[in-house]
Amino acid sequence: MMHMTFYWGIQATILFDSWKTNSWLSYLPSLLALFLVAIFYQFNEQNRLNLKKNPSKSTTITTPLLDSKGSRWSAAKIGGAILFGVNSSIGYLLMLAIMSFNGGVFVAIVLGLAVGYFFFRSDDVGGVVDNPCACA
Repeated sequence: MMHMTFYWGIQATILFDSWKTNSWLSYLPSLLALFLVAIFYQFNEQNRLNLKKNPSKSTTITTPLLDSKGSRWSAAKIGGAILFGVNSSIGYLLMLAIMSFNGGVFVAIVLGLAVGYFFFRSDDVGGVVDNPCACA
């Protein structure tokens, strides 16, 4: 049965039918894993923003055959796009995990995002708009 309201308990299905918890021995490591993934999300987002703020000028590749105006592709743009894709995937998976409606899962992810923000992103200044949604 899928819950449609928040509930507290150790029995949860997280993301996949094969990721079920039915004891403290399976529930606590699952919460720890989600907590760490949420921290990694913030770490990865900070790396992506740093790459966007400080692109290397020496890694520019010209592609005159693709665009008659001689558009430029930089390794920083490609790396930023890859990091954005990875981070978007992680964010949506965290959102789907919260949609299990298990209170412990919700708390673990929100705490992980907060701890990750504290350690990796709280020093952001200027030009970056904070978005509390992990999937944005």
